[in-house]
Amino acid sequence: MRALVIDRSAPGQLIPADVPDPVPGPDEVLVRIAATSLNYGELPKPGDDRPDGTVPGWDASGVVERAAASGRGPKPGDRVVTWGWNGGWAELRAVHVDELAVLPDSVDFVQAAALPVAGLTALRALRRAKVRPGHRVAVTGASGGVGSFAVQLAHLAGAEVYALVGSRARGEGLAELGADHVITGPEEIDSPVDIILDNVGGPLLTELLGHTASGGVVISIGATSGEPTPIQPYQLVAGQFTLIGIQAGGETGADLGYLAALVAEGRLQARVDQVSDWTTATEAAAALLERRIRGKAVLTIG
Repeated sequence: MRALVIDRSAPGQLIPADVPDPVPGPDEVLVRIAATSLNYGELPKPGDDRPDGTVPGWDASGVVERAAASGRGPKPGDRVVTWGWNGGWAELRAVHVDELAVLPDSVDFVQAAALPVAGLTALRALRRAKVRPGHRVAVTGASGGVGSFAVQLAHLAGAEVYALVGSRARGEGLAELGADHVITGPEEIDSPVDIILDNVGGPLLTELLGHTASGGVVISIGATSGEPTPIQPYQLVAGQFTLIGIQAGGETGADLGYLAALVAEGRLQARVDQVSDWTTATEAAAALLERRIRGKAVLTIG
């Protein structure tokens, strides 16, 4: 089969290549991939220790080609959305039946491919923070994939949402997704927030901590700023806030089904900023790394 693989000597460190078809385990289905999305964390970068020839790819959607030998899970012909730590940037993927969900008819492959990592991270972060109606929730990096889902899901939970973005232009459309306040810095926050969902880290998070209500919850999702976040020990010891790190993954099937159902009902938008053929993966990856993508970038396969 054809796949995108890591090659340190290539521009963008990705090349198309012929690789062996995956061999499914007893509880795995074989899926022919139709679309896959890009996530910042999976792109090849300096210091990445994955060997050349690795097929990356966390998010992918497609059609089941071969059912699991155990008899569990979806049947051939079923349309599914899948998650895994690798293998999504290929024509075929072996996926455990607990890491996929059958798609509603109204959800297309592009929408579905945008859901797994970004949607699951936002959903599980808000669940961990126990967001409820009346909470004030600040989301950093709100124009990105995780951020745009977090804005919507926090709004659906009844929270007052502060969407922090790098510029007014990057904040376009977030009010329509449910943001009550679209802001470019913590100084624009008018009342202490109960929950922070942070995708950026660095000085922005440090400043934002000063706008956190006593006993607030800070969910650290990512650190795209690449800068350290100074935190005073007394803030943690005194219980000023609780800091929690989170990473989505594992037993994702039920949550993927929930997210897909919200999309089908029109209650959640998979905000896809760029759709292109997978032969343009290097260009799409560069656009994501350079922050030129709002929401998700999706590659179609085949």
